[in-house]
Amino acid sequence: MSHWIIAPVVLPAMVAPFIVLAARYHIGIQRAFSVAGVLALIAVALGLAVQVADGSVVLYQLGDWAAPFGIVLVGDRLSTLMVLLTAVLALFVLLYAIGSGWDDRGRHFHALFQFQLMGIMGAFLTGDLFNMFVFFEVLLIASYGLMIHAGGNARLRAGVQYVLFNLIGSTLFLFALGSIYAETGTLNMADLANRVALIGPEDTVGIRVAAVLLLLVFAIKAALVPLHFWLPSSYAEAPAPIAALFAIMTKVGAYAIIRVYTLIFPPELSVTQGLHDVWLQPAALLSVAVGMVGVLAAKRLDRLVAFSVIGSMGMVMIAIALFTPQGIAAALYYIVHSTLAGATLFLISDLVRTGRGNLVLTPQPAIAGNALTAALFFAGAIAMAGLPPLSGFIGKLLVLQASYSSDLMVWIWVVVLGSSLISIVGFARAGSILFWKAHSVTPTEDAPTRPAALSYVAVGGLVTLLIAHTVFAGQMHGYSTKMAAQLFGPEPYISTVLDTPGKLSKPSKEEH
Repeated sequence: MSHWIIAPVVLPAMVAPFIVLAARYHIGIQRAFSVAGVLALIAVALGLAVQVADGSVVLYQLGDWAAPFGIVLVGDRLSTLMVLLTAVLALFVLLYAIGSGWDDRGRHFHALFQFQLMGIMGAFLTGDLFNMFVFFEVLLIASYGLMIHAGGNARLRAGVQYVLFNLIGSTLFLFALGSIYAETGTLNMADLANRVALIGPEDTVGIRVAAVLLLLVFAIKAALVPLHFWLPSSYAEAPAPIAALFAIMTKVGAYAIIRVYTLIFPPELSVTQGLHDVWLQPAALLSVAVGMVGVLAAKRLDRLVAFSVIGSMGMVMIAIALFTPQGIAAALYYIVHSTLAGATLFLISDLVRTGRGNLVLTPQPAIAGNALTAALFFAGAIAMAGLPPLSGFIGKLLVLQASYSSDLMVWIWVVVLGSSLISIVGFARAGSILFWKAHSVTPTEDAPTRPAALSYVAVGGLVTLLIAHTVFAGQMHGYSTKMAAQLFGPEPYISTVLDTPGKLSKPSKEEH
């Protein structure tokens, strides 16, 4: 049994109360322990990713209770990649929060930040649906505290809206879990994969209802249209570092769909026939269209970025809804890209706010650090719009290529290419107003505030990761293809959790 797999959950869970109890009034100590905790998370996540890179599946049984009765954490290629992505993103977000001073504008920022990481890591590593619900609730509680950090009526209203929508999702999640347990007597995902496959055609009503409810819950978390209403205001009003961290939050919903609907309800299962292509694919196409139209119509930069996140999640879901190895591989590559691009743009919007005083898309005097901020915005906009040479272009090509096998191929191509053109116009419009037309406006006597150097370092680090994701696109897509193959061949995952506890399950030679 690998004890390291529980470290990404336990480490932030220990750092957070220490910060509250021992460093409550010392922001310098809070920053030091928070950064050290995130660096340790990166090291552990990297070690786990290397450990499972050959296709192994690692297992941790809490209390040494075997599944399906005990609580288990499971690490495979997909879950460890998401844990590593979260840890790396958290480092740059934390550096920006420290450099910009956002962490000192309210109380308990660093403790809530660590609890947020705990919830995200647990959601990615859990092997049990009920514990996925528990970690979702940890996410909700911590994210609400982070959303209203530094106060303000607009932020409070957005936070209440965010909580209400997510509580609806939590209620549906409980209904789905109750239905699944009533039908199968278990909530362990590996055990469910075996039991659901044995349900006869005449007894599928309850499990079909549960499958639909779960899809609705995860669609809310992923901000899929028409369940996206909570996201634009929530992300736009949240402090910029928090909105940047929330770029991984929508991916939790995408991860859950991939995990549950390849392991428990795979495409070939008669119980859920038609659920993917009849419902999920049209919603994904609509999400791309709505998101990019929102980019074009936005009157504030923060809302523009929020709508671009909706559009990028639609792109991810288009690939996922294909439910083929090629489609899932494309989705996994695009998930990494869209997480980094979304976080980059949210932090850049705060650079603009710092130097400009507001984010309204109207011509105003040039901001402090105009040239560097404009260059970073240009890179982030290219990435999110999917223009060459950055990874967004490669990701969209992979999605389009994967759609060849779909009956909706024509619609996918039309929506993806059309929305890309709209997003280019939207980002070009915003950039010209913010940086080009600013030179035609008479400067005011008040000297604009220049963002801190550490803030630029954090944003530059994310842009560097986007470039690396482009340069090593072949290797990343190759690894994504291996992840997809492992997801569509879940026997090692199931056998590790149920049959051979405490051991590593090695892949077959064919999987290599």
